[in-house]
Amino acid sequence: MDIGDFIGVEGPCFKTRTGDLAIKAQKIVLMSKSLRPLPEKFHGLTDVEARYRQRYLDMVVNPESREVFKKRSLMVNYIRSFLNEKGFLEVETPMMHPIPGGATAKPFITHHNALGVDLYMRIAPELYLKRLLVGGFQKVFELNRNFRNEGISTFHNPEFTMMEVYVAYATYEYHIDLVEELVSSMVQHFYQSDTITYQEHEVSFKRPWAKMTVHESITKFCPHISEQTLSSQKELYKYIKSKHYGELAKNPETSLGELLMLVFDEEVQPKIVNPTYITHYPVEISPLARRFDDMPELTERFELFICGKEVANAFTELNDPIDQKGRFMEQLKKKEKGDEEAHHFDEDFITALEHGMPPAAGLGIGVDRLVMLLTNSASIRDVILFPVLRPKKQEENINEN
Repeated sequence: MDIGDFIGVEGPCFKTRTGDLAIKAQKIVLMSKSLRPLPEKFHGLTDVEARYRQRYLDMVVNPESREVFKKRSLMVNYIRSFLNEKGFLEVETPMMHPIPGGATAKPFITHHNALGVDLYMRIAPELYLKRLLVGGFQKVFELNRNFRNEGISTFHNPEFTMMEVYVAYATYEYHIDLVEELVSSMVQHFYQSDTITYQEHEVSFKRPWAKMTVHESITKFCPHISEQTLSSQKELYKYIKSKHYGELAKNPETSLGELLMLVFDEEVQPKIVNPTYITHYPVEISPLARRFDDMPELTERFELFICGKEVANAFTELNDPIDQKGRFMEQLKKKEKGDEEAHHFDEDFITALEHGMPPAAGLGIGVDRLVMLLTNSASIRDVILFPVLRPKKQEENINEN
């Protein structure tokens, strides 16, 4: 017999002199033979690539890995229970879309043989969930997979779990309270504290959380950038070009709102540790969000950042079909200029809006990222059972076998 074999033992139970439970074996049966040796349990499975590629071995020899996935399951159940108690109805919408929409991302393309058409793996369920608001539902949520054909990193996996929540007759401020109550109560429930450790950071979830506009956050974290520069497209473009970051820096026609967000992404976001709401996003990067009545260049939107990463995104929904059609047209212009992530024109969604959608607010939370933070996991791969990996070379597989 070898370590890793499964055996069946039959006989009376007894306790040893040290009080351990044991079996006086009268019969031993080999139930399954291990043909490959397991990693040595004392040192565990330390090869990071092997841990992700052979998750079953990771969980056999690293009990802490199993605990992370048990905790993930409990956290997902907690989220569902929380929303159910708030009167939300869980729904399921299509995974294959005729037109990709609801987010700024490059989709995966598949083909439906019977219909003879290309379909897109969904990048977000948003536009279908808003159709349900048109249909008369008032509080709905979906907790399921999204697929985005983009890079892989410690915070990105092409297939990931997203929760989206929609409520009629509310604004984005409703979701500020909802997210704060949900996440802070989760921290209390699982750790009996307002504070957790994530990598080198001590993170406080004590309410209320910080809140500032995009402009205020840049002013606070980038005092070296003058107010004059922040209010001038030409001056801000010149500053960004001198910094040599981002593709947008190569286009002198990039709007002021997009330039401000580029500065935020590069110089502000990495400095945010404790939960912080960033509000008042430029309309150019928020094609589905409602404008402020008195500030039409900005939208009623927030994103939640913790430890330098976006965890949630919410806004008051745009329910004006004329404005929405115009925003889609602007996105088409970007697509024609080579922006592969720009929104498509979804005529059926416009038709739905023309039938009338109530005022509403929508929220999206990246479940994998939230679990990462709450389990002190350094990589998104640590909280996804079988993450997407680069295929091993064929000759390596042959040699291994």
